Amino acid sequence: MKGNQRDVSAPSTEGARGEAPTAERRASILIVDRMVPQMDGLALIAALRSAEIRTPVLILSALGAVDDRVKGLKAGGDDYLTKPYAFSELLARIEVMLRRGSGVTVETKLRVADLEMDLLARTVTRNGQEIDLQPREFLLLEYLMRNAGHVVTRTMLLEHVWDYHFDPQTNVIDVHISRLRQKIDKGFPKPLLHTVRGAGYCLRAPTE
Repeated sequence: MKGNQRDVSAPSTEGARGEAPTAERRASILIVDRMVPQMDGLALIAALRSAEIRTPVLILSALGAVDDRVKGLKAGGDDYLTKPYAFSELLARIEVMLRRGSGVTVETKLRVADLEMDLLARTVTRNGQEIDLQPREFLLLEYLMRNAGHVVTRTMLLEHVWDYHFDPQTNVIDVHISRLRQKIDKGFPKPLLHTVRGAGYCLRAPTE
């Protein structure tokens, strides 16, 4: 991908021999799989950092446990995306990293009342209690949190979270909203996720 003289590259395997590839010095972003040839992707990132190559790195991996993501970020990765993933999410993360590199302030945490989402660590907590979400549930909640206080329609959710046009017969929205409500509201004194009859859904902080 190129734009405004920016390159998004996959690093060469020269790093496996301890050499600092010149391509990495020109790229704006590197996309590294944990399972690269000849060496673990985290070792490759460590070699790049040792060679003073500070190019932002997006890690792709089927290893999606919290410990795996933490290891990736501590090894020098700037973001971590688990497989399978939506191509639209990959592009969105690349755009965020490019803005971050340009000096533009990037929001890395979202908060609505006591519900907090860490976009880098890919974690969600409410009142300090960690909530385990599936990838699609995470994307759904992220969209709702970015539009907190506003009603979002089923059409908006399907187009922005599922990437396809509205099908009046599908119940995919209802199923995921129900699951998400169980996870973020059940057991807490005040609900955050509300159904607006005839309009859609709204995530909002409870009124005092």
